[in-house]
Amino acid sequence: MTSIADAAAEFLSHDRIAVAGVSRNATGHGGNVVYVRLRDRGYTVFPVNPNAETVEGDRCYPDLASIPGGVDGVVIATRPAAAAAIVEECAKLGITRVWMHRSFGGGSVSDDAVALGRKSGMTVIPGGCPLMFGKTSDGGHRFMCWFGKLTGSVPRTV
Repeated sequence: MTSIADAAAEFLSHDRIAVAGVSRNATGHGGNVVYVRLRDRGYTVFPVNPNAETVEGDRCYPDLASIPGGVDGVVIATRPAAAAAIVEECAKLGITRVWMHRSFGGGSVSDDAVALGRKSGMTVIPGGCPLMFGKTSDGGHRFMCWFGKLTGSVPRTV
């Protein structure tokens, strides 16, 4: 098993990241927060929502296959029931890194989607948030990471 810190560092060492499940209404939506922070910290990031043409002022893609040049990893910020379809698309496209966003509550983690991703050879991070680690982090997210490890919403190993 890999520590969450090592898995996060490996995921965040790649530049091209899609955030699936961003919202047209950004208020209080974790996916949008992740998207904007990654964009602002220098990542080449792609918002994915089949019902939006733009998100946060940027072109939005209806699915992962529509992103020119592909991506190195995907942050899933949807309801859990939609996570498996995104993992299936990742498998078809050869994407091997998936992070299912969760801070408090259920987040985007689906046990079926985690199992599907791992069966397909992906590194799946089932919980936590990319903003808790590395150059994307801040004090509030680092505290949430510590608390999430205590409560189980952030895995200790992947």
